[in-house]
Order: sequence, then C-alpha cells, then structure tokens
Amino acid sequence: MTHDPFAGVYPAMTTPFDEELSIDHETLAANARRLEAAGVDGVVPVGTTGESATLTHEEHVDVIETVVAAVEDVPVVAGAGSNSTHEALHFADRAAEAGADGLLLISPYYNRPEPAGMEAHFREIADSVDLPQVIYNVPSRTGRNIAVETAVSLADHDNVVGYKAASGDMNRITEVIERTREQAFTVLSGDDAMTLPVLAAGGSGCISVAANVEPSRTCAMVGAALDGDYERARGLHHELGPLFRALFVETNPIPVKEAMAMRGHHAARMRSPLSPLAPDNREQLAAVLEELGETPEVEV
Repeated sequence: MTHDPFAGVYPAMTTPFDEELSIDHETLAANARRLEAAGVDGVVPVGTTGESATLTHEEHVDVIETVVAAVEDVPVVAGAGSNSTHEALHFADRAAEAGADGLLLISPYYNRPEPAGMEAHFREIADSVDLPQVIYNVPSRTGRNIAVETAVSLADHDNVVGYKAASGDMNRITEVIERTREQAFTVLSGDDAMTLPVLAAGGSGCISVAANVEPSRTCAMVGAALDGDYERARGLHHELGPLFRALFVETNPIPVKEAMAMRGHHAARMRSPLSPLAPDNREQLAAVLEELGETPEVEV
C-alpha cells in the first residue's frame, strides 16, 4: 500500500488450541493462508492476541515457524518482547532463526523502567539482532508509556523501523508521527477504533485484532485512507465500528477468539487465566457479526 516499512494491515494473529489446549498448527497455518489471500500486508503471530504470555518458549518458536511456512509473499513480524532484556534477546534470536521477517517488541512490563532503561532495552536488541523491529507502546498492559523522546531517538536506529501505537493518546501518537515523518519509520495503530484517526494524522497502517475476523474490509478501509479516499475510508470505519467495540468488550483475545469460532475459523479455546466470553457479551458479538454478514470480497 505504501513504501514505508511494514505499512498497511497486519493482523495480530490468534493462536488456535485443540481440545487438550495444545497448539492446533494445522488451523494456525490455514488462518495464515486465509489472511494472506484476503490481501493483508503481513501477519503478526505470538503477540498479545496470540496469547504469548501462556506459551512456552518452544511453543512460541513453533508458532512462528508454522506461520512462516504457511505464507508465501507477505512478511511475518513476530512478537518477541519481554520485561527482561535477556529474555527478549533470546526470543528475538529464536524468531530470526525461525525465519521471521521482523520483530514486534512490547515495552518491558511490570518492572516499569525509566526512559533511559527503556531506550537501553530496545537499543540492545536492535544492536544485537539484524531484523527490522517495531516497538510497541501499550501502557494499559505494561504500566508505562514509551516516552515520545524515546521513540524519536530510537527511530534513528537502522533496525528500529516502526512504532505500534496503542496508548489511546492521539497527542502522543501525532507527535511521534510529526517528529519521524522524514524518516523511513512507520507508525501503526494498535487500536482498531483509532486506526482511521491515526492514518489521518499521517500513520501508515495498523496491527489489527479485527483483521482476523474482517481482513478484506479492514484492508479496504486502510487502503482507501492511504489513497486519500477518506469518504470511502469513513464509510468502512463506521461499518466496522460495532465490531471494533465488540472485540474489546472483554480482555483481548477473549472476544476475537469467540468471533473466530462464530465465523468457523477455529474454536474459542483459551488457556487459563483467560475465561470464556460472558453470555451477554457473546450475544452482542453474535448480533454484530450477523449485521456485518459474511466477509465479502472487497477490492483492496
């Protein structure tokens, strides 16, 4: 869609489980192929939506290998973050060995480093692993924002090519876009409901939960905005708006896994401590999906 690194639509892939809660690799591969066929620009396995927090290290790598083998022409940007720099380096190295084309690096969670520690964490990984890397700001999960100054400073590193914005703060996101717009640096929305505003401010795409369920329409919306057709983009944004809200009525990925089950892509199984979607929320989600109808073939 654009010449920016990792621009466009990147579904944050779910990880399907079988009845024993082992990874269903056959279904995982089928989902990767389905998303590629729908026109996405890349895929992101083993992020938050992929339940990376409850996968073993070996399972984490196995998921990446399965997705890499399944797709043909789109990049695989693998989740590889941790609140331990040593562990994040391990994940990054293993992801590179598994064939990932890039890395998504969540900021260190729980231990809440100061800006100097945050920047040192990302720089050590970028210095050590020669893959394009997207830093991920999601303070609702981590307890700490990546400071704008930190993001702008890291954008000068050859291997730091993007910023996934999920702070909900358009002022912060806009400032990162403003201060990196002359560089080969991609700002991606990490919140489906904010994708269109981020694109309007100069962002280049999204890492999307909703694109698991509605890849074609999400690609059409983002593509229209990147082409400057905001009338069409707004129409698709409003069409998808009820889905964006329904997919975050409970902790991600609980609702999206239920939506995937309703669409027949895989069962809504999750590992503890995640729990099934509440009945009232399930009814709401089912109504939203019924209103949307089957995923159409949308020109992207």
